[in-house]
Amino acid sequence: MAAVVPGHYAAPDRIADILQRLGKPAVAHYVQTKLPQGAKSRSGDLGEILATSYVSEFTGYSIGVFKLRWSDHREMAMRGDDILGIKLDPGVTVKFLKGEVKSRAALGKKTVDEARTALASSNGRPTPHALAFVADRLFETGETAVAEVIDQFQLKARIEINQLSHLMFMFTGNNPSNLLSANLNAYNGKIPQIAVGLRVSTHQAFIKEVFDKVIADGNKP
Repeated sequence: MAAVVPGHYAAPDRIADILQRLGKPAVAHYVQTKLPQGAKSRSGDLGEILATSYVSEFTGYSIGVFKLRWSDHREMAMRGDDILGIKLDPGVTVKFLKGEVKSRAALGKKTVDEARTALASSNGRPTPHALAFVADRLFETGETAVAEVIDQFQLKARIEINQLSHLMFMFTGNNPSNLLSANLNAYNGKIPQIAVGLRVSTHQAFIKEVFDKVIADGNKP
């Protein structure tokens, strides 16, 4: 897990450039300046990293950008949708996955309801801020074709219901099954729903271990 984390905060070519010019200690320092230090911030970030990995490996959607690379403060959550996945599909041109991520040592109904409210915002569609953010970052990094597709559906065409899916991803220390099942059963909309509960009973200790290992690995000679 620790090996995946640095790439969410810094692009590989950026790390490679610093390594070539300034050496490994400078890379370690650079990455550490981007890692959150507070327990709450680390919990939220790791939840998003785990959710991003799930989407990339198991859903067929691609994550447009790793948002944490553009965080303006390492202790503050970024605005917009937690997850924006994109899938090019010949049938409807493009499909969008809107995701909400929660990380809690003890998950409760209130948190699940908050995730449902966030997914329902903007009529269930990705928020304009999230679409613009991802399109801008893709354009800046040379992935203009996907950026132009997002522009089309943000600025000209309307994202239709049949282009949408929702993801609710819960990273928690307790069993989220009943809470997620109840929330899904209560949903009466038309957008396909995915609910994922990742339980790590030692939730807080696990988060600390991951970030401690990232730092320790970076400091190795």
